[in-house]
Amino acid sequence: MDLLLVEDDQMLGTAIQRGLREAGHECCWLRSGKRGCEQASSHRFDALVLDLMLPDLPGMDVLGELRSAGVRTPVLVLTALGSVEDRVRGLTAGADDYLVKPFAFPELLARLEALCRRAQDRPSTSFRAGPLTLDLTNRKVARGDAEIALTPTEFSMLEYLMRYAGQVVTRKMLCEHLWESDWEGVTNVVEVHINRLRGKIDKGFDEPLIQTVRGRGYVLRAS
Repeated sequence: MDLLLVEDDQMLGTAIQRGLREAGHECCWLRSGKRGCEQASSHRFDALVLDLMLPDLPGMDVLGELRSAGVRTPVLVLTALGSVEDRVRGLTAGADDYLVKPFAFPELLARLEALCRRAQDRPSTSFRAGPLTLDLTNRKVARGDAEIALTPTEFSMLEYLMRYAGQVVTRKMLCEHLWESDWEGVTNVVEVHINRLRGKIDKGFDEPLIQTVRGRGYVLRAS
């Protein structure tokens, strides 16, 4: 597993990082809530271990910012706040698990492994990139409060772009995803659909979400 630990306690952070590495996992340890939020937003981790009582940006704020930005990394809250109200608040805010200090390291490791297994086994049914949301279950797309009507092809194209938000998606990838056919590299049908999608997703907004990467393809990126 590739893990991110956000914990300001020096002794505890050192012990957790060492234990995770000894168990064969990668562990990036940060003591700042702001830096943890930035790192979790820019790098795809398998899971995040998050303390709530951080000095610069509280863990609940970190969790809220990540979920609002569409970051779906499984989060295990690790904190001394152990009341029922605290647990409910953390889980409601978007945490996937909640472990109270003091704790046994084998339990922490087992919970992280279980989180990662569940994340791999459960396909996402909704996606978010900044103000843009896509709901697979109800086949709905919205930018902020405005619902956007898409054709089936446009919906499938946007779903693919959102699955790989922040990453370049080539024309070949889009063509094979949409039509399950071999790419011949001669058709402009992908560009036609992208332009139509842009007209619905980006028209009238200051920030364009679908961007062209010259010579490579497209990327859906939200600030």
